[in-house]
Amino acid sequence: MAILRSGDAQLFYETSGSGPNVVLLHPFPLNHHFWDAIVPQLSARYRVVLPDLRAHGDSDAGDGTVSMSKLADDLDRLCRELEITRAIFVGVSIGGYALFEFWKRCRERVNALVLANTRAGAETAEGRAARLQIAEKVEREGTATFIDDLLQKLVSKSTLANRPDIVDSARAMAKKMSSADIAQVQRGMADRADSIPALAAINVPTLVIAGEDDSVPLSELELIHQRMAGSQMRVIPKAGHYAAMEQPAEFGLMLRTFFDAVPRS
Repeated sequence: MAILRSGDAQLFYETSGSGPNVVLLHPFPLNHHFWDAIVPQLSARYRVVLPDLRAHGDSDAGDGTVSMSKLADDLDRLCRELEITRAIFVGVSIGGYALFEFWKRCRERVNALVLANTRAGAETAEGRAARLQIAEKVEREGTATFIDDLLQKLVSKSTLANRPDIVDSARAMAKKMSSADIAQVQRGMADRADSIPALAAINVPTLVIAGEDDSVPLSELELIHQRMAGSQMRVIPKAGHYAAMEQPAEFGLMLRTFFDAVPRS
């Protein structure tokens, strides 16, 4: 694993394979191991870059709120470190939020996008209040109850019933985050910008992926797809918010098929 200094935070990342660059951004509150079952499907043909987002995994939070702007700046710093001029970027959940912000700042680096289990709009008033309450609660009471409750909501019923190993793996990743880490990321997601107005200007090949049983309503992914001319959309059955972990064979095949069709820059 490699180390990168970005502003006030030390960030960790890994790379695997060789070829055109693909950058995979994991969801909250997990880390780059979210992609463990996907990487072998890609690394024979692509250089796969796997960062731990700020405050996740082995990466520092830095000072203050973990904003989507900070995550976008971190991603730009990573690209400069690895001399990535163009890449395919994949973002799940908060990874998608970061990519919307990255597109606004660094679109010249984006050769194609995959947006999975995410949404483009700003947080609702109710959602923002809930995130701020979560931040205060985990700082006061710790992370264990929050993590267990979250996983019950985010993975599909099929995964909960039949794949406790996946749930255990997600829980182990989430437990690497401290109370302060979770609180500062929740505050950052609460205040994320509305990216819906930016969708029409995204003019690179884009794949939108939804989980059939995701806590993010299918309508949110359909909105992204409808506002982006020429984008593709796929729905993965028996998958929730962590579709890449829950159905890695199908998710990986979707990525590989999409990547192989993207013109190389």
